Amino acid sequence: MSKAVIIRKTGGLEALTMEDREVGMPGEGEIRVRNTHIGLNFIDVYFRDGLYPGELPFVLGSESAGEITDVGPGVDGFKVGDRVGSLAPGAYAEERLIPADKAVLLPEGVSNEAAAAAMLKGMTVQYLLKQSYAIQPGQTCLFHSAAGGVGLLACQWARAMGVKLIGTAGTAEKCQLALDNGAAHCINYRDDNWVEQVRDLSGGGVPVVYDSVGQATLEGSLDCLKPLGYFITFGNSSGAIAGVAPSALASRGCLYMQRPTLFAYIATRAQLNRVAGDLFSVMQSGDVNPVIGRRLPFAEVAEAHRGLEARETIGSTILEI
Repeated sequence: MSKAVIIRKTGGLEALTMEDREVGMPGEGEIRVRNTHIGLNFIDVYFRDGLYPGELPFVLGSESAGEITDVGPGVDGFKVGDRVGSLAPGAYAEERLIPADKAVLLPEGVSNEAAAAAMLKGMTVQYLLKQSYAIQPGQTCLFHSAAGGVGLLACQWARAMGVKLIGTAGTAEKCQLALDNGAAHCINYRDDNWVEQVRDLSGGGVPVVYDSVGQATLEGSLDCLKPLGYFITFGNSSGAIAGVAPSALASRGCLYMQRPTLFAYIATRAQLNRVAGDLFSVMQSGDVNPVIGRRLPFAEVAEAHRGLEARETIGSTILEI
């Protein structure tokens, strides 16, 4: 038997139910993995509370790292004992079955803990900085929630790329953390004039805004952009964006708006290998290292979610098994 967090009815923290379940043997194209670490992401909250629909009941989570305990037929490139990270639904479990094409081997120099803390977040940074809007050395960007798990990795990666990242965060402590991790500037978004500060620091506006906050920063983000700039919204921590009139983009200089998701960028085995390989390379070089703000035992998953929703966290939160 293996313990797993199963959502039978969406809602608040009470929806997180820890249950025993049989894992079974891996089928065609599957591997069985004993997790050692599970990564928490805000998307887990969206699935738990029903903002993102899931077919009930389901095991929550999408990011974990561990060791292969069995390999099903038709699987090449993996063997029992290999360390793997995966981005597959059902991560909140002690042991689980994973499609082999959703797992990647962890190289030397990338621990299970680091992989669980950085895979989804770091691969998100990869597609944001290198694909959604391929920012170039010497350019400036605005990155909201710069002290979060994604934000701190973005600060580090942007610095390594020679990009001037202006971050926002909600406290002076979080701003200092963003600066320590590579942000060129960090602004407390609770200040009334944060938009003016961004425009002053960027010489009139930035070519791209990366925004995971959502509705609360929408108007300000658009006002920070240069004409023909890109507004990339990739999260809704303050609530989903209710709608943007085309005229709001036109009146600010013909702006572009994009709502990307990671899984569109890793839909094939080749894409997954390329994005993960890029992340592991900068982790091995030391340019990017996940900041783990909280480590909690698996049994304290409700407390982990509470802290995440309350924005009390700094960097990544992981569950240890």
